[in-house]
Amino acid sequence: AWQIFSAMLRSEVEVGRITFSAAISACEKSRQWEKAAHLFGLMAQKNLELDTITSNAAISACVRGGQWETALQLLGSMELSKLELDTITFGAAISACEHGGKWQKA
Repeated sequence: AWQIFSAMLRSEVEVGRITFSAAISACEKSRQWEKAAHLFGLMAQKNLELDTITSNAAISACVRGGQWETALQLLGSMELSKLELDTITFGAAISACEHGGKWQKA
């Protein structure tokens, strides 16, 4: 999935929010948190609208990668962007704290 998405970015194909979201979800499922976080940042650079589903996938990717601090930073950016926080968002944030041994923050 990463190779296909990278090829799309290099080509003339316009890559939109849905394609980024799918790529971030694929990174989350394959435990590639760094790529998911990179794509999430790239979406902002391209002024693509972030949404709850994409943000949740990025947070979950960080959790799976043991990056609880990055996951909580993404949660903070969701709040600043006024994105809807849902049960998946909070569940991922709690899981991040659990994996980081930071149950007090949960």
